[in-house]
Formats: sequence, C-alpha cells, structure tokens
Amino acid sequence: MNQKILIKTFGCQMNEYDSNRIYDAVKKIGYEKTSNYEDANCYLLNTCHIRDKAKEKVYHEIGRVKKIFRSKSKPLVIVAGCVAQAEHEEMLKREPYIDLVLGPQAYHKINNTILYHQNKNKRLEETEFDAISKFEYLSKINNQTKKISSFLTIQEGCDKFCHFCVVPYTRGPEYSRPFDQVLEEARQLVDSGSKEITLLGQNVNAYDFKGSRLSNLILELEKFSSLKRIRYMTSHPNDMTEDLIDVYKYSKKLMPLVHLPVQSGSDKVLESMNRKHTIKLYLEIFRKLKKINSEIEFSSDFIIAYPGEDENDFKDTLKLIEEIKFINSFSFIFSPRPGTVASDLPTMDKKKSLERLEIVQKKLFNNQIMKNKSLENTTINVLVENRSDDKSKLFSRSEYMTSVLFSGSDDLIGKIVKVKIQNSNQNTLFGEVVEQSNQKVA
Repeated sequence: MNQKILIKTFGCQMNEYDSNRIYDAVKKIGYEKTSNYEDANCYLLNTCHIRDKAKEKVYHEIGRVKKIFRSKSKPLVIVAGCVAQAEHEEMLKREPYIDLVLGPQAYHKINNTILYHQNKNKRLEETEFDAISKFEYLSKINNQTKKISSFLTIQEGCDKFCHFCVVPYTRGPEYSRPFDQVLEEARQLVDSGSKEITLLGQNVNAYDFKGSRLSNLILELEKFSSLKRIRYMTSHPNDMTEDLIDVYKYSKKLMPLVHLPVQSGSDKVLESMNRKHTIKLYLEIFRKLKKINSEIEFSSDFIIAYPGEDENDFKDTLKLIEEIKFINSFSFIFSPRPGTVASDLPTMDKKKSLERLEIVQKKLFNNQIMKNKSLENTTINVLVENRSDDKSKLFSRSEYMTSVLFSGSDDLIGKIVKVKIQNSNQNTLFGEVVEQSNQKVA
C-alpha cells in the first residue's frame, strides 16, 4: 500500500517548482500526494526565508500537525527549503517533532534520507550546497506536471550579496543549469501539455552556461511549436544585458511583462542596500524596452522603510513609481534577516513605516486599477488554464499575468482565445469569449 505525502509550500515560484520536483522524486519510493492532513503518512513543509516571521510560521504549522495527530500515529515530518537551510541546528533542538531537515540544494537526497530514517529511526539534516548533483538527479526524472502554465528553474543562487537578503546564504552561489538539460525538461513540460513556461532563478537573467545566456534559451524555446508563451523571473538590473533586451525585438512568444525588482527609488538607499545599480541604469533599461515595444509593462519589488531611508529617499521612490507606472508590484516593510549585513541596522519607527507602506501600496494599486480599466471594451489574448474555484467560469491569464474570468466550455482549456473585456477590478478582468486564436495580440 502506497504512503501519502502532504506538501505545503510557502514563498516564491521556485519553491513551487521545487515542491513539484520533490513529489516527482518521492513517487519512486511509493508516495502519493494528498491535500488532506489526516490522510498523510508524511508531512513536508517547503519554507521561505524572505518575509518576516518565516521561522515562526514553521513552528505554527508543526503545532497544527501535532494537534491533528494527537491521538494518531505520528507522520514523518520534514522541513525543507530556505528556513531549513538557515535554521537547521536550532530546529532539530527546539522541535523534537521534526524528523528530517532538508536544505534547497539537497532535494536529490530526499529518498535516501527518508529510507534511512525509516530503517534507523534517526533524525537527520541535509544542508550541503550541491546544486549540480541536485539537478543531475532531477534531470533523470521526467517533469510531467500536466499543467497549462509551468515553472522551470534554470538558475539558482546569488552572488550579489544585497545587505538585506539571505538568499546567498540559503541557496548558495550562482549556478546555471546545463543548456541542453533545461531544453530537455522544457520538452517534457510541453509534451505533458504545458503551453506556457516561466523560467525561474534568483537572478534568472544571470543565466550563463558556457556562453549560452537567457537570450539564447528564449530563442530556442521559441522553436517549440506547441509552446505559446514564455516568461522569466526574477531579474537583477545589472544582468539586463543588451542581448536580452534585443530578444524583445525577435521573440513572438516572450510576454510583454518585465518583472525587474528595483527595491527603492533612491540611489542613496540602493547604495546602502549594496544593490550595485543606479536609478539611471534602471530607467535606461525601461526606456530601451519601451522603445522596442511600447506595450511592454513593468512590475517590481519594493522594500519600504529600509534603515536610513529619509523623507527625500521616500519621495524618490514615489517619483519612480509615478514615472514607470508599474502595473503589478510587491511591497513590504523592511524586516531584518539573521546573518545579513542589514540585520544590525536600526529600524524605522513602526508607525512611520506603515504609513509609508500604505502610501506606496495605494499608488501601486491605483496603477493596477488604471491599467485594468484601460482594457475595458478592448479585446485581448488570454491563455485558458482551468476552471475557477467555483467552476462557474473559465480561468485564464492575459499577457500581463492578470487573471481573466469568462464563461465558456472546457474544450477551450489549454488554448489561446480572444476575450472582450467588459469590466474589471484591481486584480481581475471579466469578459466574454470572442474567438479562438493562435496569434499573439497586444
């Protein structure tokens, strides 16, 4: 009888990709996926260390599992991901309920680790940086997510060492997967039904395998006839090279939404963050891309109330938001991450931090609303992914990743269709199908 595993994923798209590949691995030792806690023989928490209170979320989830299994046989409990990498020693000491701790570069060891624990009843941690071995192992297991829109990690780690960020310490140095390995996994995804692939990396545009860069990869994916859309995230401004910018001239499948985190509109704050880029450089990239295609839009990440941010710095951020008119962005108050340079810096008054965050989010949300409003009474291209949660509508996404809901039959799933937008809110467009299309429209 097969055992059942419940995988709960926090954080970024890379964690979602990792969770899918973890499941591909544990299937080989007899695990089936479940979404019901009470059915699980194994509970795996794939963690993220970027946001505040990440560690506390782990212990909260473990507490929840404890309650559910209070009068039942204890499941195998695994903590994986970036929190596991950063806090592995403390976790095993603090919480006896945790059996295994697995860092993000040790997923290829999960089956052996589980089997060893089952045989020896011994708690273990695997947190070595071993990206090469991980991807070599995973490349031997077909990726058949059977999703219309799929993630594909092509690059891991970071060498930038921004002062606020734990990624270099949890994911290790920058590593680019072999070019042919990436293409093969992309073929597997397309063969299993994927029409859209999002290429992932901590610094995805730093991808460079023996001279083959992200631009080369996009142009190769362009040749996959069944693949309709290509995206990539997350990028760093310093790696937004001319060859990548030029791809927007030639690729018909690369979507016109550029997610390019800036973090702040102030050069002073950027220098304090050790971002190693300027607002001038960021605006140059923006203008070059808009010149190629005026329909290109930007999204970003913002850290508000970074230590030392004064009123003028904050005004610079608002000015940049106004100039770029980001259509979708993530913004949050600075929170110190243990082990980073910024962890020892004095933080801003909480009330003032919240006030600034509210102002920024109001501007960003207004940009979203205005963009969506501008699409009303126009016809756009959408990729239909599945049905909405209540099954009443088809769920799809625009070229700008905006959710689009409309009535239609299931045979439209996996196809690109034209939808006339009738109304909208901040996050969603609502419309009616006009016709099926295989052509990309702005």
